[in-house]
Amino acid sequence: MRRIWNLLSKSKQLAAFSSSASKFRVTAFRSYCDQSNRQNLPGPLVQYKSLVDQGKLQYDPYQESVASELESLLARLEQYEKDMEEYHVNLANWEKQRENERRRLLMEEVELHQKDEDWWKRLNNKLTERWASRKRPANMESGVGKWVSYLKREKKLDSLVGRRPTAPPAPKGLYIYGNVGSGKTMLMDMFYSSTKGIVKHRKRYHFHEAMLRINEHMHKIWKSQMEEKPLQSTVAGWIMSLPFDMKAKEWLAAEERYKQDMQIKNILPAVADKFFLDGEENEKGASILCFDEIQTVDVFAIVALSGILSRLLSSGTIIVATSNRAPSDLNEAGMQKEIFQKLVSKLEDHCEKVLIGSEIDYRRFIAQKSENQVHFLWPIEKEAINEFEKKWHDVTSRLGGRIVSNTTISVMFGRTLEVPESVDGVARFTFEYLCGRPLGAADYIAVAENFHTVFISDIPVMSMRIRDKARRFITLIDELYNHHCCLCCLASSSIDELFQGTEEGTLFDLESFQFETEIDGGKLRRNVLAEGRVSSAGAPSSITSILSGQEELFAFHRAVSRLIEMQTPLYLDGVSNFHPYFQRIYKQSQQL
Repeated sequence: MRRIWNLLSKSKQLAAFSSSASKFRVTAFRSYCDQSNRQNLPGPLVQYKSLVDQGKLQYDPYQESVASELESLLARLEQYEKDMEEYHVNLANWEKQRENERRRLLMEEVELHQKDEDWWKRLNNKLTERWASRKRPANMESGVGKWVSYLKREKKLDSLVGRRPTAPPAPKGLYIYGNVGSGKTMLMDMFYSSTKGIVKHRKRYHFHEAMLRINEHMHKIWKSQMEEKPLQSTVAGWIMSLPFDMKAKEWLAAEERYKQDMQIKNILPAVADKFFLDGEENEKGASILCFDEIQTVDVFAIVALSGILSRLLSSGTIIVATSNRAPSDLNEAGMQKEIFQKLVSKLEDHCEKVLIGSEIDYRRFIAQKSENQVHFLWPIEKEAINEFEKKWHDVTSRLGGRIVSNTTISVMFGRTLEVPESVDGVARFTFEYLCGRPLGAADYIAVAENFHTVFISDIPVMSMRIRDKARRFITLIDELYNHHCCLCCLASSSIDELFQGTEEGTLFDLESFQFETEIDGGKLRRNVLAEGRVSSAGAPSSITSILSGQEELFAFHRAVSRLIEMQTPLYLDGVSNFHPYFQRIYKQSQQL
């Protein structure tokens, strides 16, 4: 409980921060991943060896080998960042020159056309045909003429300006795979923290959040594509100022709109381009994506990951990923084999595969060396209930005791979620409220981002009868862990027994396991994207969820492993430095 007091004290210190910002410095608590504003942070190998020397980690040759590989990658990033900065300067100049030449060619074409009276008659006939085109058969292809003229113009531009500059070869990333608790995420986070100040564009996503971000971007792009605007409104300012009559300007506008349609015809590359846009679009340089727990749980995941990762890798993004499986073993269900194989080939071309072969769950090892698990209380009997209520009362009292009922927080896709009880970054829920309703990853991300400390009561032993609730609970734990929340639980059993099943039977049976699907009224994916609907799994409702029994087994083991780690001092001491709540307050303090 002492660590919760320290956490709350830290919260009040940050919230009370005023003009003394220049003297303030956030203390780095989490031993293996310092995210303070210091430059030249120690590399992952240095961090790993330091923790081993301090006795906070047990030496493991597999972990040291991965840390060494990550250290080697880090050493190549500084030069790659410089190379990419130079490349983006050359690319920007090339794009500007090409656009100027393209407009010049368009003006030459329209000048010739304007002198040709027969051409205007043909154009008027085309406009008339366009007006009547809604009566055409649905399968009739249009725009062939524009396609030909577009290709001719692009070919001519290649000869005038030259082809697009080639990006410098990117260092190979890493694909780290191995058993639950073997240290994959820990090592990736060490690497990610070390890239601060070296690479401008850095992102770290867990699988759930990445897929939600993809869906969110797809919905926005889809919606913008579906909004039909009058032709006049698409006439750019530079066209309106040209010394041509309205017919010539309409022709130019149509050509411009066709070019834009060609550029965003494939929605996935457009989504990939938004992965690193965080308000610093003008800052060009290298980009790194750290992707935790890569999975291919359904057809959409395969298609989306293939399109987006291929785009990122082709544009020079370095990917460091973790997974429980080797790339070739991700798709045991055999879905979309051709697309999946392209994804595997791309990953193997751009990432070194590194196995952490240890059979030891190091989260459990750290927990055994730590103090008792005082934040996971069980069973649900008088003593544990009183202790849980005392913790809640003590925490809220230290924050002023002004508990807010039914506050509302924002969720992706324009939705909201009511929080039954909360006060200054601390919230309380029941298991049934969070996992007994059709909530999903988007809701849990919203909870994790808004509250650094979460109390959950009445957690039952998971059984086949409440298997859907168990899945939601696993997703909830994933997001609380990924956002580094402090978690206080009141449960029916110990962590180890939580997923062992009841007298009703085990939580799942590998021999009789059946694939399950979730279909929202048979709607096509494009309809769901247009509506922005979200299912209980946190993704658009029409996504077919296909999890094998082995994948589910991994998920349960991961949840147990993470719950154990979330009780340890090594984890709890890092909440005030890593949780978004404190990071937001720190950024605000730096702006004063």
